[in-house]
Amino acid sequence: MSGINTAPPEAGPGVVNEAHQIEIRDRIVKTIYREAEAIAARVVRQTGPHRDWEHKVDDILTSRLLGFPVMFLLLGLVFWITLVGASYPSQALANALFWGEERLSEVFVCLDAPPWLHGLVVTGVYRTAAWVVSVMLPPMAIFFPIFSLLEDLGYLPRVAFNLDRLFKMAGAHGKQALTMSMGFGCNAAGVMACRIIESPRERLIAILTNNFVPCNGRFPTLIALASIFVGPAAAPGFSSLAASFTVVGLILAGILITLLTSWLLSRTILKGVPTTFTLELPPLRLPQVGRVLVRSVLDRTLFVLARAVTVAAPAGAVVWILANISFEGQSLLARGAGLLEPFGRALGLDGFILLAFILGLPANEIVLPILLMGYLSAGTMVEVDSLIVLQNILVHGHGWTWLTALCTMLFSLLHFPCGTTLFTIQRETKSIRWAVWAAVIPLAVAGLVCFAVAQTVQALGLV
Repeated sequence: MSGINTAPPEAGPGVVNEAHQIEIRDRIVKTIYREAEAIAARVVRQTGPHRDWEHKVDDILTSRLLGFPVMFLLLGLVFWITLVGASYPSQALANALFWGEERLSEVFVCLDAPPWLHGLVVTGVYRTAAWVVSVMLPPMAIFFPIFSLLEDLGYLPRVAFNLDRLFKMAGAHGKQALTMSMGFGCNAAGVMACRIIESPRERLIAILTNNFVPCNGRFPTLIALASIFVGPAAAPGFSSLAASFTVVGLILAGILITLLTSWLLSRTILKGVPTTFTLELPPLRLPQVGRVLVRSVLDRTLFVLARAVTVAAPAGAVVWILANISFEGQSLLARGAGLLEPFGRALGLDGFILLAFILGLPANEIVLPILLMGYLSAGTMVEVDSLIVLQNILVHGHGWTWLTALCTMLFSLLHFPCGTTLFTIQRETKSIRWAVWAAVIPLAVAGLVCFAVAQTVQALGLV
């Protein structure tokens, strides 16, 4: 794909003329379709069974009244299947990979390798890669095939049809609904999916805002914090339901931020008139399950996973070094957290939380382990056995409140993309400049939102 040239046009007669041309083009397309329908009605005679059921289904799926509820219900079902279905395989995969870590440690002992080399390679590089694989692979192996089945079924074009009006109001393209949905599995895959948008300007808007929907690497943090701080506050028996609704609320907030940021970009650095989106809905059909599964696993799951491991493994070495090199009796990790403490407090966080997100740039999956490593002054990334232990560490050990949890979830939802996604953005746009913008824009949004929430709550004395 060629580089993206998005020099914004000057406001004035040129923009008005472009809007007029788009309006004429839209009217021409509508006239062509009306004429085609009239000709077909005069000359086509159907002898087989009429597919009235398909029109009735489309009336529901694209209805102004029912289209959005059905869409959110179906996508919610996909997320639920992904999260529930991935928990057991993820645990089994983690057990297998960490069994491999023990065997690798035995090899280092047999070779009489120095402790620093064992720590750097095994507890740094290998353990980080193992966590990324165990956390990312099962959800992607479930989400991408389901998403591909919906695509082959013909439902995703109907999602784009429903959201087209909202994205057009935001100055973006209706197909951005599809790329945004793909971001729920992996933002890097969502960025790659932006190739379906023909307009370079609107493709770039979709790329820069894809990060505002949480990928599977951020779901574990969101779910854990919602379960700890929201679940217990709910009525008995409804804790898991309350936590689930909290995560759904965060997802809806991410979609709203996507629309608002798209609107702002389309009126500033990516100014322009939205292009027409003539979508011919394909017929609903039974998906080709075998072909879809193979394509989704090879082209999406394994491709994205390979990129994630490539970026995350060296990060494990860096984090291990920072945690094990001390200066004046304090590790570099702790000193870095101290420097970030004032900024973290202003955002409703603390220095360790902010540093964990920065060091977690290569992969969102390692943010929580890095945070626990800093809190517990451990030399390697750690993972607790249960949510109760995690709650004790956060609340009783480091004074977390519901505001800290809320700001952490908001920052996790909105902050800069992971290293894999940034690398993909640079490859797709062939520009380091746009990759930098893709990191700066979400960081600014996350900072502003967390600062506003934290200062407002503190000013009202709610904590």
